[in-house]
Amino acid sequence: MRFLVITNAPTLLQDSKYVAYDPYVREMNIWCKYVDEFTIVSPTRYNAKLLISPFNKQPKVVSVKGLNFTSFSNSIKSVLWTPKILFKVFRACKKADHIHLRCPGNIGLLGCLVQVLFPSKIKTTKYAGNWDPNAKQPFSYRFQKWLLSNRLLTKNMTVLVYGKWKNQSKNIKPFFTATYSKDEIRPSLMRDYSATLNFMFVGSLVEGKRPLLAIKIVQELLKKGISICFNIYGEGILKLELQDYIVKNNLSNNIILQGNKSKEDIKKAIQKAHFLILPSKSEGWPKVIAEAMFFGAIPIATQISCVPFMLDFGKRGVLIEPEYESAVNTILQYLKTKDLKEIALLGENWSKQYTLNAFEFEIKKLIVKK
Repeated sequence: MRFLVITNAPTLLQDSKYVAYDPYVREMNIWCKYVDEFTIVSPTRYNAKLLISPFNKQPKVVSVKGLNFTSFSNSIKSVLWTPKILFKVFRACKKADHIHLRCPGNIGLLGCLVQVLFPSKIKTTKYAGNWDPNAKQPFSYRFQKWLLSNRLLTKNMTVLVYGKWKNQSKNIKPFFTATYSKDEIRPSLMRDYSATLNFMFVGSLVEGKRPLLAIKIVQELLKKGISICFNIYGEGILKLELQDYIVKNNLSNNIILQGNKSKEDIKKAIQKAHFLILPSKSEGWPKVIAEAMFFGAIPIATQISCVPFMLDFGKRGVLIEPEYESAVNTILQYLKTKDLKEIALLGENWSKQYTLNAFEFEIKKLIVKK
């Protein structure tokens, strides 16, 4: 089978091997176990640092320009590049047996348009963003969701989305992602919630993840007399601002910026944590929440995308508003009135359904047609 991936995610050539963003590579390694040829249409340049890994099965790569509409000059360039990109996408789709789109994104949008011309080919889309029909999103995102759901224009397509949503077309399939295998399941780790509470944040230090809000929430909890140690894992453009805030507010004894750590280090940290806090503005399926629950850490997260579903609307975690006083009051209420051990156990039992083994089983059904 000739398997084609159309994606915004950059594919980079390093030391004669193609590499890409590590979590994406780990997922594509599973998809590509069941194909003969693997082609990627994507940009091949990226200016920022990425946590990267090589693909197990080295792909053929069709290089396209990255589209950027954040300024007038970039918009003009992107419009001029679009016809050539469309031609490359069309030619790649014509050769493929299975077309796989990674959405939302500008290159994924072009793939959405071109796939209409190939109604008989097997197609899948991994929609990694927020599928909530009521979410406020850019027009390009809403258009991709509309086109992928339109069974008159989009045929022979399975669209994998995060969460279960009402009134969806038959080609929309609720899906998940995974980090840990069945072999990594361990007996429940019982925490003591009466002593110092270990909080953690895992993610990019960028505005969309709201790490400063997480710090302010912990700061207010400390003022309320709650003993907390808060470790922040990740890098990003807000790092210096966060460090400055921690120092100016005398929080260095309680809040530590740990930087990027390996998967194994994060796993060990989760097993020691009581709570994971993630007050994001937007998510698809936030893997770090499922990872925390897998080892019994209780998530504290904003009510976005499929997060309420993941946390069973507050039974498996703490749902907060993106405002620190309200969030603090909600957390204090949980600490005072809820059975935290029961919440942790419910989350752990739920998350352990979503192993890499289950993930691979579901992907194999999409790839291997009997």
